[in-house]
Amino acid sequence: MAPDRPLATAALALAVLLGLLIMATRPPGLLTADSAQSSDEPSGDEEVTLPPAEGEPDGQTVVDPGSVSGLQEEELSYDGPVDTSVTYPALPRAEPLTEYLEGRLSDEVAAFDHANPGADSYRADWNLTAARQGLVGVRFVATESDSEGESERFSTYWYDTGQGQVHGSTHLLDGQEALTALNTLVREELGEDAHTSGMYPISALYDSIGFNPDGDLVVEFDTGQVAPASQGRTHAVLDHSEVEPLLSELGNRVHEAATVGVDTFEIAEAPDTGRDDSLGPAPGTILPDDGSVDCTDTGTTCVALTFDDGPGGGTPQLLDTLGRHDARATFFVTGHPVQEHPETLRRAYAEGHEIANHTLNHPDLTSIGADEATMDLSSTQALVLRETGYEMDLMRPPYGATDGGVAAVSEEMGLAQILWSVDTNDWLHRDAEKVADTALEGADDGAIILMHDIHSTTITAAEEIVQELESRGVEMVTVSQLLGSTEPGERYTDGVPEEGDQEDADEGADASDG
Repeated sequence: MAPDRPLATAALALAVLLGLLIMATRPPGLLTADSAQSSDEPSGDEEVTLPPAEGEPDGQTVVDPGSVSGLQEEELSYDGPVDTSVTYPALPRAEPLTEYLEGRLSDEVAAFDHANPGADSYRADWNLTAARQGLVGVRFVATESDSEGESERFSTYWYDTGQGQVHGSTHLLDGQEALTALNTLVREELGEDAHTSGMYPISALYDSIGFNPDGDLVVEFDTGQVAPASQGRTHAVLDHSEVEPLLSELGNRVHEAATVGVDTFEIAEAPDTGRDDSLGPAPGTILPDDGSVDCTDTGTTCVALTFDDGPGGGTPQLLDTLGRHDARATFFVTGHPVQEHPETLRRAYAEGHEIANHTLNHPDLTSIGADEATMDLSSTQALVLRETGYEMDLMRPPYGATDGGVAAVSEEMGLAQILWSVDTNDWLHRDAEKVADTALEGADDGAIILMHDIHSTTITAAEEIVQELESRGVEMVTVSQLLGSTEPGERYTDGVPEEGDQEDADEGADASDG
């Protein structure tokens, strides 16, 4: 028998090689069911041919909703003055997705309503962009109509049927560094077609990401967001080979699921909703307290530089100064300047500074009713949310004017009231040297220093302030880094609160421009 073994070995090797050759030359849509174990594909050893993905080269893939078993369409109910027509899909055994979409769309309609005094109508339609291997992709196109005309907003969400988790588009990227790298690629791809100076790696800009039928990454932006409104939808298509290193595990799964067509899809069972399904912050979510500085450490001196009434024309120069010295600040923004300088707002947020609410029209909140105060704060809350994706939890009452009524409104809105321990009176003096001297003299541990980034003299003073504080070894932090957790409605004047702080603040409030 010994002489036969070489022949048997050679025959076995030939069979293996032949098998590999067959697998290598098999059409990409031909799979065995065992190779794609999921609720949307049959089990067994038979081979099934999946249809090719559908869609346009410059858009995400499109899945026929008729291929999804039991899919229904729901209509959103919105109790407000805006004429609303919004629908969304409801899949059997996918309640977390249905609940998420209902809540998210309600928030988006409300934000449009509050941010636009001339808001007229809001319409949103959906399509499926994936339904395979335990993943469902839902893309929305919202058409907003206000006094300025019509514009479109785009968003795409990804649902894991097994985990019961809804992921935003930036979850397709493997962290903040990957999103930053993608932002660079997109800026290069768009070139002169976009205002690339206003593009930053934040979730509000990258909220519609998917794949086209060829497997290339498609990023689309809202009307007027990164290009003139006249251009309509602005988008970038990036070759898969460029972006593959940037994708998360979810991103790779989505790529596989979205680039093969769907015959039938059914969610076999509901997810286990009894476990913790927290996703953590998505890439593009910049936290005001990232844990980089511990202000409770007795060996660390922390000071919060705060700037009111902006963003202004000089704010980019101020951001340059803060960036050179690795300093963070808190910007209490006012609604109308936010509308004038949205790119500056995005930049401040993207660079790790805290954004907080300073009302829309800068009224004395103690002199107006609760409804008007709520409306004024809500408008700025919505403007910042739409530009950055960040929901503010701090506010500063204009002029420092507050009372029980203002506290009640702030509490209802989930906003803590932030006053100050050092008032530079920069709005009064307009003297850079005097402003710097006042700020530095009061820069004790826990100080909250009040300034305004709409004054050129303050922008100049900030250079001296930041340089000197850095030389002293002082950590320049956001208010949230300084205070830690805060309570809605409560007032804070510094990072080392004492019983007399509120009375002191009340006495000095009326003297400040705030």
